[in-house]
Amino acid sequence: MRQPWRVAVVGGGIAGLAAAVRLRDRAPAGTEITVYERSGALGGKLRTGALAGRQVEFGAESFLMRDPAGGESAAVALVRRLGLGGDVVHPSVGQAALAVDGGLRPIPGGTLVGVPGDLDSVAAVAEPAADADRDEGRPLLAPGADVAVGALVRARLGDQVVDRLVDPMLGGVYAGRADDLSLVTTMPALARAARVEHTLVGAVRAAQAAAPRAPGAPVFGTLAGGLGRLVEAAATASGATIRRDATVRELTPAGAGWRLTVGPTRDPELAAADAVLLAVPARPAARLLAGVAPEAAATVGGLDYASVALVSLALPEPDLPALSGFLVPATEGLLVKASTFFTTKWGHLAGPDGLALVRASVGRYGEEASLQLTDADLVAAVHRELSAVLGVALPAPVASHVQRWGGALPQYAPGHLDRVAAVRAALRGAHPTLALAGAGYDGVGIPVCVRSGETAAEEIITALGGSAR
Repeated sequence: MRQPWRVAVVGGGIAGLAAAVRLRDRAPAGTEITVYERSGALGGKLRTGALAGRQVEFGAESFLMRDPAGGESAAVALVRRLGLGGDVVHPSVGQAALAVDGGLRPIPGGTLVGVPGDLDSVAAVAEPAADADRDEGRPLLAPGADVAVGALVRARLGDQVVDRLVDPMLGGVYAGRADDLSLVTTMPALARAARVEHTLVGAVRAAQAAAPRAPGAPVFGTLAGGLGRLVEAAATASGATIRRDATVRELTPAGAGWRLTVGPTRDPELAAADAVLLAVPARPAARLLAGVAPEAAATVGGLDYASVALVSLALPEPDLPALSGFLVPATEGLLVKASTFFTTKWGHLAGPDGLALVRASVGRYGEEASLQLTDADLVAAVHRELSAVLGVALPAPVASHVQRWGGALPQYAPGHLDRVAAVRAALRGAHPTLALAGAGYDGVGIPVCVRSGETAAEEIITALGGSAR
């Protein structure tokens, strides 16, 4: 008699939850899905909270509406699948600024993560090199090659474009530096175009043309009521058994399936599964892989991460510009690397009392010492720097919150995707019922994590399809 499949999903972030929903939708009826989450809360870096009685995100605040090909993003598709499509809201203010030379300047339009498709458009912020971007008769990037974003852009357009545009925009997303981050991983559309185009400006234009966006179409969205609703809805729709505060400490092959060791060392619980989907950051994944696939574990464990802190302030009637926020180049020497005027950007959160929520991101890769400040000192430093950038004395906050995300943002060195592909190929050959998903492998952002989880779920279904018991 055939028995239902038993699938263990290790990690209750959005990648793991998206995987569980896909398993529920596509695996045979009766499939037993268990999600193991080491903390007491699901959602990973999605965490909706409240400050001074107002809703605020203490983690990711939005998702891209479109995928790189111009279609609906995986996040939007999941939102619709969960019946939340009617609750998507968009920013009320889209213009952001750069904090340069002691003031705010609008971020130029027409760039691709800061890389310009028109050099004149960025002249107010950065001056391209005098002999910028000459056609040298060959594509910028060889087939199969990868390069650090900063290396390519510096060579083609000069230092200012990197330091004042590309670096702060990448820093806002990855908390990393353009000189360290993989072009293929962080800007895949530009990398594809660079394998054909002879100039960087031409590659930007080609990448933009390959994924056209309707004029006025929103780029970002979030959910009324907060992204915590996405987490809750996915957990419910998955029909999975959710195990919170359940650390999976060991993974062992057991016949055609797996044995998981869960819980404290002194009182371990053993659980059986036909397949395991690891949707955890690279380092805990490497620990679980160490006894199963040592070489894969070594590669996965080599991925580094940046730590950040998100400092939220509730300010009574501050004098804020009509901007969604601003980015800060590292060359400005500030602790703050980005700030969002939360209740300005998201108009549905504004109230009649003039209270404004402002959130600042602190921490760049390699600068973890700045995060050793106490919460009170971080709040004071952020308030002081925001006042200096805005040129006004901001009122004292009536409430504040510091959310620390240790080891939160993967740092993708050139060649990252090739290394991940090699790991997955090795696992597929030796352990086809073991799959990896999440930001550590496929990139940051809610849509990428959702797609990663769903793809891993499909791999599990395929692997089990011919041998369901």
